Amino acid sequence: MELLTPDEMGRADALTIARGIAGHVLMENAGRAVAAAAARMVEIGRRVLVLCGPGNNGGDGFVAARHLALAGYQVRVALLGPRTALTGDAALMAERWTGEVEAAGHASLDGVALVIDALFGAGLARDLDGAARALVERVNEAGLPVLAVDLPSGIDGATGAVRGAAIRARASITFFRPKPGHVLLPGRLYTGALEVAQIGIGEGVLGAIGSRTFANRPALWDAQFPVPRIDGHKYDRGHLVAVSGPAQAAGATRLAARAALRGGAGLVTVACPPAALSIHATNLSAIMVRPVLGASELARLLEDARLCTIVIGPGVGVGEATRQMLAACADRRLVLDADLLTSFAGRASDLARQIAEAPAAIATPHDGEFARLFAGYDGVLGPASKVERARAGAVQLGAALVLKGPDTVVASPDGRAAIASNAPPWLATAGAGDVLAGICGGLLAQGMPAFEAACAAVWLHGEAATEAGPGLVADDLIDALRPVYARLFKRLGVVG
Repeated sequence: MELLTPDEMGRADALTIARGIAGHVLMENAGRAVAAAAARMVEIGRRVLVLCGPGNNGGDGFVAARHLALAGYQVRVALLGPRTALTGDAALMAERWTGEVEAAGHASLDGVALVIDALFGAGLARDLDGAARALVERVNEAGLPVLAVDLPSGIDGATGAVRGAAIRARASITFFRPKPGHVLLPGRLYTGALEVAQIGIGEGVLGAIGSRTFANRPALWDAQFPVPRIDGHKYDRGHLVAVSGPAQAAGATRLAARAALRGGAGLVTVACPPAALSIHATNLSAIMVRPVLGASELARLLEDARLCTIVIGPGVGVGEATRQMLAACADRRLVLDADLLTSFAGRASDLARQIAEAPAAIATPHDGEFARLFAGYDGVLGPASKVERARAGAVQLGAALVLKGPDTVVASPDGRAAIASNAPPWLATAGAGDVLAGICGGLLAQGMPAFEAACAAVWLHGEAATEAGPGLVADDLIDALRPVYARLFKRLGVVG
């Protein structure tokens, strides 16, 4: 599950070497793994061009070239920069290569069946320019299959950003653990199919590194996932209130309410203005509807302590009335979305103070809502990495934060962050965010901790979109959760 930044991966290498495994052994293992991956992409006897850079990534390339040549491939090696610039293990591996070494800038691509990109990988520290950029652009223009070593050259391993230009790989092979740049956009689009090879780095180094960034997979949160019990009752699973705005925007609240119920909340009530009561009642069956006019009436409704969780934002309206509604329920478990977040545009500190007493809170902004909420907060909007922006936002609010998108990041105020990569492109549809807010609420209502609930909700949301398939609308996501839950519960050993 762990995603290691380039700096953290460097520490993993250093710790392993300090514990007695030589760097050249790690490089040999890495290069052998690259050769094996290449052999799965192209038939024996075909021509392979290995592009080597001046650092350790290039050293991996020299090893791969040697093993592929021994296996019967026609291998050419092209080096970016002078051979005399190679040092350490990379220089050693270059000495073990007995074939010719061409200048990369002049290497011919004619007749090449596979290019191995061993130029820079995670060691890239600046934007590509000059000969390096020209080479990358020439490879991309040729349209040849590329296997990238560690990361496609030009992709920032920490942020996924393109540094000037980047190799578009058909596949990438990295070592020990993936990098955030493999799953954050646009890096994921350049990575292709990702393979992770184990090269002799022990799992024990993870504790010393203390990585706080993860791939969002069930193993990250399934120990806290609420599992139905045969002797359970709906009241054990919490009573959620979805706060609605006017009738013309009521559909968003209904999506959130239905998703919360499907997500496991035992009971769900929609609290709405009297004028919206009939439209909600007509369109909802298993969900209760209560007329609530303004913050004072919402406060009276919440005198019932069993109403433990609030979803507020979808369709609620923007402005002072919404801020007052939040004040009436700020001591409950909270999911903050859409109009609620916009109501605090540029006032994130005010929002943080208002929710400080909440037992748990999740904010679910997309990029636009995030930018509006934190307008003027340079420490939140400034970081280049989406992960670091989400972390800063979570700290500012004192809440779990879901920064939505095709590479949704969930961050906790304690520094943990998880990156999702299971959302299909057709999930980008109106109302999908309202459904996600509802799933978050359904899990919070059952007592799941905020960070884990947000991670689980994001994963379920993506899986439901895949289950529903192309052409989905937001309502389809709610029904598609049933088979997703069935598979998850089977994995968790729940007997149906």
